[in-house]
Amino acid sequence: MKKQVLRLLFLAVLLGGFADVAVAQKKPTPKKRTSTKRSTTTKTKAKVEPTVATIDTVQAVAAVAAPAVDTLPIKQVKKSLRPDEAVETAVLRDRTPLPYENLRADDAVYRHKIWREIDTREKLNLPFRYSTDENNGNQRFISILLQAIQDSVVTVFSSVDDRFTTPMTKGEVAKVISGEPIEVPIYNEAGELTGTKKMINDINFDSFYKFRIKEEVIFDKESSRLFWRILGIAPVKNVINSQGLNLGESELFWVYYPDMRETFAKYEVYNGKNIGARMSWEELFESRMFYGRIIKSTIDNPYDEFIKNYKGLKENGILQLLEGENIKDKIFNYEQNLWSY
Repeated sequence: MKKQVLRLLFLAVLLGGFADVAVAQKKPTPKKRTSTKRSTTTKTKAKVEPTVATIDTVQAVAAVAAPAVDTLPIKQVKKSLRPDEAVETAVLRDRTPLPYENLRADDAVYRHKIWREIDTREKLNLPFRYSTDENNGNQRFISILLQAIQDSVVTVFSSVDDRFTTPMTKGEVAKVISGEPIEVPIYNEAGELTGTKKMINDINFDSFYKFRIKEEVIFDKESSRLFWRILGIAPVKNVINSQGLNLGESELFWVYYPDMRETFAKYEVYNGKNIGARMSWEELFESRMFYGRIIKSTIDNPYDEFIKNYKGLKENGILQLLEGENIKDKIFNYEQNLWSY
């Protein structure tokens, strides 16, 4: 009897163990559901991340599609891979100009503005047309100006006035230099007109042979000296429109001269007499080693007109030249009359 009772108890214990195992096997089911929910959440996060990446991609594409920087139609000069000179000239090309002497307004007892026109076809001004290539670019004066504009060294101002009021972009300068595009007809092999295309004329830099400078003459009573201070430089070109009409000479743009002094100090001026003793362009302007005829001044000019527009001088170039020399004599005589002997 006791043995049967023990057997029943043993069977009850076994059945209880099997029940616990069955319950334990059923518990992982909710875990699977939980893991499924987590995986769903992970997928949702994965969907958000591509959205952010898509926005960044659009921004990157927009940056690539942005317009390129405007460039001027100037010649690209290759640099020499070996020293092209027998002497060391690196120090000379790194020169910096001396700062201007400060002039007080109270000490300036005589002040007038003068406008000059430099014609580079004259013998004294031939260095302006020196057309060789060196490591720092082409040596024409117009090329030096355009290279400084291309390198964003100087700000360019529109020729709407000569007071440096309206800055210009490189694209606007390129358009002014090259002129308006011209429509060129296109023909097929049979000689039939198939259409037109717009093209820009080739630029001949030797056609920029005139420059205008604006300067101020000041007599400083403290140092008893007459100072000439150049304020601006403007290239001049004969403007011809798309119909072939000659519109006359016009200033293309203005460059503020004090901003160009450091650049001019790094370029040497051609000297055919003595190549070993060249001066810089900054020294040429400060030493007045050029000739420019006076075309306008503030002396006895209440209507602010050019000399060519004076009454009786419009059709006579010789009288215009003599009037410019007369203005020069007035300035010279003012300085000389201050001295007593």
